[in-house]
Amino acid sequence: MSENFAENFAIGLAIWGYKNWLGDLFPEKTRAQDFLKCYSERFSVVEGNTTFYSIPSPEMVDRWKQETPPGFKFFPKLPKSVTHNGRLMPYLPQAFQFLELMQALDERLGGIFLQLPPSYSPASFKDLELFLASWRSATQTPLFLEVRHLQWFHYRQVDRLNRLLTKHQIDRVMLDTRPIYNADDNPQQYSVNTKPNVPVQPIVTAETAFVRYISHPICDQNTEYLMEWVKQVSIWLTQGKTVYFFVHCPLEDNSPQNAKYFQELLERSGVPVPPLPWNMLPSPDLTQLGLFEAID
Repeated sequence: MSENFAENFAIGLAIWGYKNWLGDLFPEKTRAQDFLKCYSERFSVVEGNTTFYSIPSPEMVDRWKQETPPGFKFFPKLPKSVTHNGRLMPYLPQAFQFLELMQALDERLGGIFLQLPPSYSPASFKDLELFLASWRSATQTPLFLEVRHLQWFHYRQVDRLNRLLTKHQIDRVMLDTRPIYNADDNPQQYSVNTKPNVPVQPIVTAETAFVRYISHPICDQNTEYLMEWVKQVSIWLTQGKTVYFFVHCPLEDNSPQNAKYFQELLERSGVPVPPLPWNMLPSPDLTQLGLFEAID
């Protein structure tokens, strides 16, 4: 494999700030206002689900840019006021306003994430077709689409949707909820929102694989599924695709360690992915040792 493949992979989480990560992902006394900076020193991408619920001010977007290093990527989700009110086309102006706001991130904007609700079915195909065509005619900013209505996963609708996305060079988001639905327990008891139980269809419709993996809170319960993704990531990288892999968890406390575990499985399997920035940071013990050595 070419060493350049390592430039085409990144792993991240759904959010960048969570107080229960103190003492794990973040140093114990990290202030809330420093969560993004600290996160960006440990992961190189983030979904940015916060924009689904609340549209940030231009000043806040500028702050996101200033607090993250070059090479860091945001994938902000279109607000639910655009995506969850029935048809998409009536809200196209608001979608472009959001895009303009996010473009202030400059090179840190990896793309926009469009998540459709379970109520948005193939019956609205024409609306989706017009929206995607309008998006692509106005901008080359990548758009990543997630569908949730089960009819989109029927073989006839799969082909129809994938052809539409390929035509406009828009990638389809792959959601894997098997770890929480095939489990003997009920991991979603920790969740406010229930994730949909949809088939996993590892199909790339443009140049990027965008995977959302809903992990089981117990790390070892993910091994079987993550090993399948190790093989698939290797195939995609060999094909020259870019892969963004986002790890979620019903118990958000465990998301960072589950992401770290997937990185470990990739490295053990010889998949040429870049080091996880988190793993490159000195441990507190090593830092303390270095201070004592400096005194000597």
